[in-house]
Formats: sequence, C-alpha cells, structure tokens
Amino acid sequence: MDDGPLKPRRYYFVRLAGYEAQRRDLQAAGCIKIFAEQVSSVAEREQLNAAVDYLREGDVLIATKLDRLARSMRHLLQIVDEVKEKGASLRILGMSLDTDTATGTMMLQVLGAVAEHERSLMLERQREGIAKAKAEGKYKGRARTAMAKASEVEALLAKGVKWPGSSGSAAAASTGR
Repeated sequence: MDDGPLKPRRYYFVRLAGYEAQRRDLQAAGCIKIFAEQVSSVAEREQLNAAVDYLREGDVLIATKLDRLARSMRHLLQIVDEVKEKGASLRILGMSLDTDTATGTMMLQVLGAVAEHERSLMLERQREGIAKAKAEGKYKGRARTAMAKASEVEALLAKGVKWPGSSGSAAAASTGR
C-alpha cells in the first residue's frame, strides 16, 4: 500500500553550550529529533556525523547558529555537500538561511567565510595578548583540568565508589578501564 510521498522530517543538531535556548528554538521550528553533543573543537563529532547519516531525501538538518555546526569554512562546505548528497537541506535558524535554494547556499558560504575570518582575527588577538602577558611575566597558562585528578578518580573506582545515580560502569568506561 502506497501512502504517497514521504513527508520531510526535520532534525536538529545542537552543541550543548546554550542547550536550553537551542532546544526552545528547535521546538519552535518543528524539529522531531535532536542530535546533541558537547565536545571540544578538535574532537570527533559523532552526533553530527550520526545526524547527517540519519538524513533521507527531503529532510532538513537544522542548527541554530553557524558556529554551533561547523569549525571552519572547509568543514561547513563538507557538511553542506554531505547533506545535499542525501537529498536533504541544511537550515541555520539564526541567519534564516536554507541550502534548499541557490541564494541560501551562496549566503551561507559568504557568511561562513566571514565567520572564519572573524575567528582567525580573534585567535590572532589572543596570541598577541598571551605573548604580551608572557613577556611581562603575568601569563600562568591554562588552569589544570579534570585530567589532573584521573589517578584519584581511578583509585575511587577501584575502591568501588560510584557516581551518584549511576551503576559505576559509565564512570569506568569514561576512564577507559
């Protein structure tokens, strides 16, 4: 039995910084599935890849902001190409851009290039500030992260201490043990 053409589905890709605001925007846009992640800018983007893999022809992948989606112009173009290969489109809510149109694709590319340029300028200013602070003896470096406590966490796990509300297996998996 043929019910006619499949109705396009809307998916939403979200990075967790500012999650509640993004979730509100996604609900207003009528999204039906969320692919959420919180990873560093250099880590593998498993949920983004899963979102693109999940797309079918006519679907729309939605992100609230360009900087929540792509790391660079090259990365943006790669995402756009992968989405188009699936017969789907990409929509950026904060810019009212949709790759379903030629103008939307062109504007996305222009704004992506501007965003990458802005990021490069910010990093340049940051490097200059760090160099100046080092020269003045004021630069202390980045504060130690949670990895500094890895051996302490492993010792607690070995003693059987569990995360609140967990079986402990997720905690053990996160340390790779």
